[in-house]
Amino acid sequence: MEKNSRRKRFEKVAGNRVNRLIRTLSSLSKCANRNNYEYDESDVRKMIKVLRDKLNDVETEFSGQLSKQNKSEFKF
Repeated sequence: MEKNSRRKRFEKVAGNRVNRLIRTLSSLSKCANRNNYEYDESDVRKMIKVLRDKLNDVETEFSGQLSKQNKSEFKF
């Protein structure tokens, strides 16, 4: 596959995935409405920690340092 077409494929796929993540994070932020949901600071810290950890894994993967991805799911 030509380098330019691999680049275009990356831009398309990565762009779509980043946009999907942005939409999902915007949806998650709606859970902050205390009129509709009950949560405590511990819940928030757990969510933010797992999100930061996964983002760090992605960053490490792009730097070529992580050999396998953690496929675990988030649970309270």
